[in-house]
Parts: sequence; structure tokens; C-alpha cells
Amino acid sequence: MRLVSAKKECIVPFDLRPTDSAHASTLLQLHDQGVLSAWFGGSWEKDCNVAIWLSKRPFGGIWGTPSVVADVRGVAMWNPVLFRCPDDSILLFYKVGVTIDIWKTYALRSQDDGTTWSKPFELVEGDCNGGRGPVKNKPILLSDGKTIVAPASLEGESWDAFVDISRDNGKSWESSSFVPVRHAGYTIQMVDQPYEKHRCWGKGLIQPTLWEDASGVLHMFCRSTSSAIFRSDSIDGGYNWNMAYETGLPNNNSGIDLVRMPQGTLVLAYNPVGNLPNYYKGPRTPLVLDYSDDNGLSWKRLLVLEDGPGDYAYPAIICTGEHSLMLTYTQKRELICHWTIEVEAD
Repeated sequence: MRLVSAKKECIVPFDLRPTDSAHASTLLQLHDQGVLSAWFGGSWEKDCNVAIWLSKRPFGGIWGTPSVVADVRGVAMWNPVLFRCPDDSILLFYKVGVTIDIWKTYALRSQDDGTTWSKPFELVEGDCNGGRGPVKNKPILLSDGKTIVAPASLEGESWDAFVDISRDNGKSWESSSFVPVRHAGYTIQMVDQPYEKHRCWGKGLIQPTLWEDASGVLHMFCRSTSSAIFRSDSIDGGYNWNMAYETGLPNNNSGIDLVRMPQGTLVLAYNPVGNLPNYYKGPRTPLVLDYSDDNGLSWKRLLVLEDGPGDYAYPAIICTGEHSLMLTYTQKRELICHWTIEVEAD
């Protein structure tokens, strides 16, 4: 695959920001070829004034003034995710909670392509703390045209990835089993330890990104505390997953996202760096796009999005046409950047 063009813009210019901090963006293409994007914004992550913000860019136009679409007074909001259901409604998922381990998932639904929204509702009523449904990345619609699979995870003393499955346009959800992880103990990986692809150091795996291959097998890549992206696969529609294993791709314990294009090429947005020595995290720069033509077994560089000092992280990527991609991410936790990308086959 070859890059044809790439254009970057900020959804909100720095001097017009409605909040000091913005993070964890999501995006969706609209029927008129416009784009909808959401993120959480406030004084800083976890603060009680953080709300879910929304902006729309009409086709050929400019981004509209962002507005608050969801807020709970005195409680932090987190990680919005946009998704179009098979019935053509749009769901906007988000988390509500003082801390991540006790947050819960709420959602809004739009029946008019994102112009108006329903009242908030709990995604799984009465669910235990930790959240259901998508935790950061978009759900996918399976090839049967009706099954939604949402990438989910829990963050407590250990980190656990799973998926939530819906066949009624997101009205009800059934959770899968947790992705099996072979923990190497809650210690930081040491450089002199022997390599074993199933060994995961630290807390575990969160924030999956999903794809279904041409044969109907589901796959996920996960953020990890083990300095590498981990993968798991499911042959039964997402209900059960094999033992997670290291992909060879580095991970700095920051968010990733992936999309499968119509011709089967995978495009991955991530920071291609590992954790710092004796630490559970690594730098959030550079930020790149890689692509794979063999179902995620090998990868080639498509585009370096950012490589300067600072924080460029939490990408969200969608396919908007046979050869078109769109992407958003956080720049230094101050701005939400948007890219429009065109590619072609070699």
C-alpha cells in the first residue's frame, strides 16, 4: 500500500479551546460525508469538571464550535466512543466515575445522524463497577450484518480484556470470557529474562482493538503493561479467546487503534516504542501508521504522524472509503488532531 495524500488539522485551534485539556477522541463518518468527533475535556483527566464534548464537520466545511453533549455534575467523564448500529442509529458510549476501577458505562442514541441525542442511559443496567461495552476503541459489525462486538476491559488490581456482544442494535449485551493471560507476576519486565511470547508482565491487558478476517475469525490487539502489543484470536464469534501472545510490536502502555480496509489491509495507529527501563510506561512519541497485508503477521510503515517531543497518543482510526482513512488523536493533551488520508495499492 502506498500513501497518496495526508492532511492534518486541529478540531479546535489552541486559542479557541473550551477546556485546558482534551483527550481520548473518537470519530464517525456521517451520511453526508461529514465527520462527527467526541472527546473528554476539562481542567485535567479525573477532575470533576470533565465532560464529553462533541463537534461536527460538514463535508467540505470546517469543524463546528464544540459543545457539551454529556455531563454529570461533580463526577469525571471518560473515553467516548461513537458507533453506527445496523438500524442506522448512532450510539455514543462513555464512562462515568470518580476513578477508572469504579466507572460505569452510559450511552446516548441519535436517530438523525448525530443532530439530536436521547437522554443518557446506563448501557447494562445495574452492572457492577468497571464498565461494559467499548472502553476506548470502536465496536465492529460482523459480516452477518447484525452482530456488534465491542472491545472492553476492566482495570482493577489486574487488567482484563474481553468483548461485549449485541444482536439487537446495542439494546442488550452479553459479555465474553476474559482473554486468558499468562502473568509473569506483578513485576516490571527485566531485560535479562528469557523470551516467551505468552508471558505478560505487570497488570495485564486493556483497551482492545478488533477486526474480523475474511474467514470470519475475530482478532484483537491489546495495550499491555508488558512493553508490547498483545494479540488474541476467537473462532466462535468472540465468546472465547485463546491465550494472549506478544506480537513483536512495541507498546508504551498507551492506547492503540486499528481498522481493516475493504480489501483486507489492516492499518494500525500506535506509538512504536516500549516502556522505559524499570517503568510501566514509555514516551508517547512518535505516533505512526503501519499496515499489514497478511492479517497482522507482519507490518510496514505507512506514515509518521508525529515525531517531535511531547505527547501524541490515544489514536482513533476509521475507514471512510475503499482507499480513504480518517484519524484523530491527542496532541499534548491539549488539542484533538484530525487527519484525512488517501492510499492506493502498490
